Amino acid sequence: MSLSGEREEPTASKMSLSGGREEETTASKISLSGEREESTASKMSLSGGREEGSTASKMSLSGEREEETTASKMTQDTSSKSVQKPRAESPTTSLLSMKSDQPPTFSQEPLPDDNKEVESLDSEDPLKITHNLLDRRRQTLLTVQQDIKAKLKHKYQHISEGIGHHGNQSLLKDIYTELYITEGGSGGLNNEHEVRQIEMASKKQTTQETPIKCNDIFKPLPEQDKPIRTVLTKGIAGIGKTVSVQKVILDWAEGKANQDVNFMFPLPFRDLNLKKDQYSLMQLLSHYFSELKEIDSIEDGETKTVFIFDGLDECRLPLDFKNNEKCCDVTKPTSVDVLLTNLLEGNLLPSALVWITSRPVAANQIPPECVDQVTEVQGFNDPQKEEYFRKKIPDQNLANDIIKHMKTSRSLHIMCHMPVFCWISATVLEMILKEAEKDEVPKTLTQMYSHFILIQTIVKNKKYNKATETNPKELSQSDKEMILKLAKLAFQQLQKGNLIFYEEDLRECGLDVTEASEYSALCTEIFKEESGLYQDKVYSFVHLSIQEFLAAVHALESFLDKKENVFSPTSDDKEESIQLSDLHRTAVDQALKSENGHLDLVLRFLLGLSLESNQNLLRGLLTQTGNTTQTNDETVERTVRYLSEKINEESSPERIINLFHCLNELGANSLVEDMQTSLRSGTLSETELKPDQCSALAYLLLMSEEVLEEFDLKTYNTSKEGYQRLLPVVKSCKRALLDGCKLTSKSCETLASALQTPNSSLRELDLSFNDLGDRGVELLCVGLTSPLCNIQTLVLDGCNLTYESCETLASALQIPNSSLRELDLSYNDLEDRGVELLCVGLTSPLCNIQTLVLGQCGLTEGCCSDLASVLSSPNSQLKQLELRDNDLQDSGVTLLSAGLEDPDCKLHTLGLSGCLVTEEGCAALSSALRSNPSHLKELDLSYNHPGDSAGGLLSAALVDPTYKLMKLK
Repeated sequence: MSLSGEREEPTASKMSLSGGREEETTASKISLSGEREESTASKMSLSGGREEGSTASKMSLSGEREEETTASKMTQDTSSKSVQKPRAESPTTSLLSMKSDQPPTFSQEPLPDDNKEVESLDSEDPLKITHNLLDRRRQTLLTVQQDIKAKLKHKYQHISEGIGHHGNQSLLKDIYTELYITEGGSGGLNNEHEVRQIEMASKKQTTQETPIKCNDIFKPLPEQDKPIRTVLTKGIAGIGKTVSVQKVILDWAEGKANQDVNFMFPLPFRDLNLKKDQYSLMQLLSHYFSELKEIDSIEDGETKTVFIFDGLDECRLPLDFKNNEKCCDVTKPTSVDVLLTNLLEGNLLPSALVWITSRPVAANQIPPECVDQVTEVQGFNDPQKEEYFRKKIPDQNLANDIIKHMKTSRSLHIMCHMPVFCWISATVLEMILKEAEKDEVPKTLTQMYSHFILIQTIVKNKKYNKATETNPKELSQSDKEMILKLAKLAFQQLQKGNLIFYEEDLRECGLDVTEASEYSALCTEIFKEESGLYQDKVYSFVHLSIQEFLAAVHALESFLDKKENVFSPTSDDKEESIQLSDLHRTAVDQALKSENGHLDLVLRFLLGLSLESNQNLLRGLLTQTGNTTQTNDETVERTVRYLSEKINEESSPERIINLFHCLNELGANSLVEDMQTSLRSGTLSETELKPDQCSALAYLLLMSEEVLEEFDLKTYNTSKEGYQRLLPVVKSCKRALLDGCKLTSKSCETLASALQTPNSSLRELDLSFNDLGDRGVELLCVGLTSPLCNIQTLVLDGCNLTYESCETLASALQIPNSSLRELDLSYNDLEDRGVELLCVGLTSPLCNIQTLVLGQCGLTEGCCSDLASVLSSPNSQLKQLELRDNDLQDSGVTLLSAGLEDPDCKLHTLGLSGCLVTEEGCAALSSALRSNPSHLKELDLSYNHPGDSAGGLLSAALVDPTYKLMKLK
């Protein structure tokens, strides 16, 4: 099979790269290196599969088998050995050896003149002419490939680790630490700030996930039949997506992995944004890779190509999949946006593989039908954090001190999940601990970033200005002005949602390009400039959190210097009357209004910077003013009071959690400390908790390093609102018992969000006897259908549901890889219509339900034929069925028995207590057991009237070794 999925017949003629036909006989084809490919050669593909030559079937990049006879496919690599291993045991790089260590040897004789070839067609062997043409084409293709590999190796062999091209760089292979990339991703948008997502992902995991190596991203899942063409890899800012891309490209360019690929084309979105002209696909590629001008086209069945689009969240193109014209011609000029949408849809180069990376917030720009597989970069786990510090810090005693300090602060240790924050922390702590300034060792995020900005300014001045000043608190006027200009840029672009900037963005905030470029060369760790593969300049901060910190600096400095409130530019406040606490109030209000929490970290930084100790640290940067009518203590007191008010008023539990982070930045932890004391003493259940106390308790439990085995909501004595505020805690437990806690459909929004938490430990959710209604189930199913949901048991007894909920749940049961195994819907008025709808999902081959409880649901014989079809379905996994207290009667049980006697029935336990069954129904059950005695082990007929004869037959089955029946009530 070829990459496109078509069978290649050994004697069939195929089109060559140049457009000519390649006549195939039983002779093996010449590889790009000029050597013949041996029939037994095996190669590792991008999907990690073994490629067998000769008569063995060969795995293509996308995981399809390529059936070959004695002909070997033309490929650019010359590898011959590899060992197929399970994914979890695969090495970090594919150790693919070359067939020969010597460069390919080509004839030094001049190639024949084209005109002479044409003139001698009648006299010369046509096969010889074809061979000469193919040889020339092959040599050109190999030369182009080698040149592109050399270019990519030069560009990607070094890693900046936050440092621009003017700074010191390290070889990627020297410091690369393997990142966890996992299969699957959130099915919807997450309305939490990315730092909150990191905080939840940092919980100790109860299950071991098998990571995917970068070079295995195109490997299909075990249950996937079709090959993988397009992969979307998600991950928050700074988690390592770009480094993963860099690693794959470098391994290919150095000949270490994926040598079945002819070309890799990295095309970062930040570069593509700048392309305003019209291009054909070949022209666009030639713009980045001029070497391709030697080739007419890469559109054939032979050339294996990978396109890598890094940074979807940085894309400023419309990506108008709905309205863009269709384009199938790689030589037709059109807009870059049209090229991208057609490439992603498979209209252009359908045989090419496509890899896209994105922050979660932008991932929905690509239609789901255009993506074959979603993966997620998880960052560093705890052992990898320590590994990083020990690699980064040569002095191992100092490295151990840094690791020890990071563990003392939960918030800092959590942030080390991100490689970029590990680098920031190592940079700061290495200098501070070396100089024995341990009284100033940062313990909060604000302190860490304040030190980082100042330390990098010292490093810059020492390197470029030959300065000897080592006091980080003393800044020159030029340093101060430039940092404040960058802070203004950070704030303005954050408000627009931009993480990358171009020349027009710099001019918009008063920075000319010369200034920015000069400062990029001076202080590259704060602000970096990239030139892409060509000359187009792109600007960005090293990480989103640095942009957020500088945005907070701008907000505070605007107030201190101009009495300006940047969060309320149209405010009527008089400049003389506005106080710092007023700025805080407005910032809190704006953050709470944000749908995606994009101001959460800015607010935390702003409040932290308002402390006198932090202002003293940044005294060389921030305006010092003594004419304010409000002391620092008064400011903190008023802000703490306002935060407490908002904690009482706010309805979103997630926003409330961030308000507690804000209190922590201000050092106002009394409420949390009180809750901590009560939690440790075990006295929480003895007093009635107010809503703000419940929020404090939720904050404590969520920030804990441990995962709760069980969270029983009703053990806390609180109001309906208090219960609502405790709901986010379900993210941090394995078993959540929320039964009888006055929850409503509104509660299901919070719960749906919890079900979509990455690496969630939640396995059992009991919502019994809450008035959720059909609307609540509809909201809950948003979480249930997420690939991240790990719920195995869902109990919805007595939740005021109707048949409408059954249709919603049936859809949720048909989601691929659903983890749900047990569903309890007892004491809801579902009626026969509801069961009919539910059975549509239960008979789906994707449904994994093994236990279904439908006690007292208003059922009659009308639903029994539907249930019988589930029992007899070869797709059904159902092992336990509970139907107690329904008016099924003998006629219903007789219909049900038809399913029980089917050979495909896997039922172990059947509950028919109180179903008005008499002797007739029991006889039908007895007959079914005789027909299919292999499965049913437990039968409950209590509170029925089986009669003596039928009862005797069933009782006899208990002692007959032919039957599996072990328990009869």
